Amino acid sequence: MITISDINKIYDGKFQALENVNFEIKKGEIFALLGPNGAGKTTLIKVICGLSNATSGTVTVDGLDNVKNYKDTRRLIGLVPQELTTSPFETVWKTVCFSRGLFGKPPKPEYIEKLLKQLSLWDKKDNKLMTLSGGMKRRVMIAKALSHEPRVLFLDEPTAGVDVELRKDMWQQVRELQETGVTIILTTHYIEEAEEMADRVGVISSGKIILIEEKNKLMKKMSKKEIKLVLAKPINTIPNSLENYDLKLVDNHLIYSYGNTERSNGISDLFEQLKKEHIEYTDIKTYESSLEEIFVELVNK
Repeated sequence: MITISDINKIYDGKFQALENVNFEIKKGEIFALLGPNGAGKTTLIKVICGLSNATSGTVTVDGLDNVKNYKDTRRLIGLVPQELTTSPFETVWKTVCFSRGLFGKPPKPEYIEKLLKQLSLWDKKDNKLMTLSGGMKRRVMIAKALSHEPRVLFLDEPTAGVDVELRKDMWQQVRELQETGVTIILTTHYIEEAEEMADRVGVISSGKIILIEEKNKLMKKMSKKEIKLVLAKPINTIPNSLENYDLKLVDNHLIYSYGNTERSNGISDLFEQLKKEHIEYTDIKTYESSLEEIFVELVNK
């Protein structure tokens, strides 16, 4: 759906915000773009959406160059920016209808009604935006972005400042949009959301893409697992017969670490060896790396 080719963005002060960015976003997928503050996420989104010019390189949306065919590509895209940019004195209904008109779309009140109901905004349709909470204003931004029925939706930190209940409702709406074939690109500081929602993950740092991977493959390849055994009786040292296992002794806990990709994780052999050494335990706890921990490790490297 989107092809980014050799994109560079250099500002007047010679600061390079994006450097040789190359990747593709598939039709109908949820793609999470992750990176620390200042990594270039918002700059890249603005370049793709045609709100900022790249210094060099090309972007195509559904096969159309976003510079040469900017009107056509802009109609395909809905954008929910980080900033809450709304007119405080307009009503919810007029704001969303006006956004639809900006893209040359004829009035379609039944669609706007359906959209506001899906976003739990219907009972607020006649309210002025200045009377809404921050979370409700964020929903209005999503309604504006969807008003012209785009095929691509960009969500730049869409749940910032939104309470847990509203956040869950928003992600349910995102899933329903994906089912209709909409391609969704999101940035978020709540990495657990990306872990739950995304099909693929891209990590950007200092303006460079350092990784693009299917989320499940990334989790399998880079996550680490641990088994923590609560010992029935304390031991002073780990027996020599267990030296081939990646074991640590911490506060009466025996911790065994192993990779997620290892075919034979050695757990059954370890338990047999513990039995031979007469090491007993009262509880077993398991742990697996989260996407957030993988992300931090990648950026730090």
